Amino acid sequence: MKPWLSLLLLLLPFFVAGEARLVTIGGDVTEIVYALKADHQLVGRDSTSTAPEAATRLPDVGYMRQLNAEGILSLRPTLVVASAQAQPSLVLRQLTQSGVKVVTVPGDNSLTAIRDKITVVAGALNASAAGKALVAQMDSALAQLPARPLDKKVLFIMSHGGMTAMGAGQQTAADAAIQAAGLRNAMQGFSRYQPLSQEGVIASAPDLIVMGRDSVQALGGASRVWTLPGLAQTPAGAQHRLLLVDDMALLGFSLRTPGAILALRQAAEQLP
Repeated sequence: MKPWLSLLLLLLPFFVAGEARLVTIGGDVTEIVYALKADHQLVGRDSTSTAPEAATRLPDVGYMRQLNAEGILSLRPTLVVASAQAQPSLVLRQLTQSGVKVVTVPGDNSLTAIRDKITVVAGALNASAAGKALVAQMDSALAQLPARPLDKKVLFIMSHGGMTAMGAGQQTAADAAIQAAGLRNAMQGFSRYQPLSQEGVIASAPDLIVMGRDSVQALGGASRVWTLPGLAQTPAGAQHRLLLVDDMALLGFSLRTPGAILALRQAAEQLP
């Protein structure tokens, strides 16, 4: 074989139209890339990108809110598709200044935003037709969610290693997910996450406790949940009503979120 032909075959993958050396920032973004069957372009992802399982075998550039340009640039990307929640913004500017194309994906905590995310990612990957098909699938999944409200109160608790257990107030992804399920957030009167207090938890009277599996593991197991301030003295605590979820599926407003919200609603419907 002629030397020039050998070189051409070696470099061919880099000249395929529309393809890139892609790094994704945000678990929701990564899930969409896989669903669009564009994962062969991936050379790296952030630490929130844990689904599908194949993504975990890619190089990890770190947590999406604590990025550094050096780690990303070491993978020689030509395209970075990042959630609008990615931080610090300076890093994204540094990538652009280094000649990397950066596309920002909406980071809203709403079901309607999922369609926008798909459209933006598909556009960045020159996969508009596949994007339209995926949007249609998402519309079908969203149509399965119940529209009728259910008068049950849910308390979402986050507890990572070394931090105080915190309840989700308003203006959180957990609050948005609870409302999308037609349920009530037990924690009212404050925004963001706040440390649990015995008085506040008892007054909130949740019917169901929802926690990520990693949070429960950080506490030392499900039995430890009921030792948190005030929980044993709530309707949920009296009956040990605990729903374990995948944090990214429920809170990421990703492709898996409609299914996670439906599971939350079904768990609430089974309560007396």
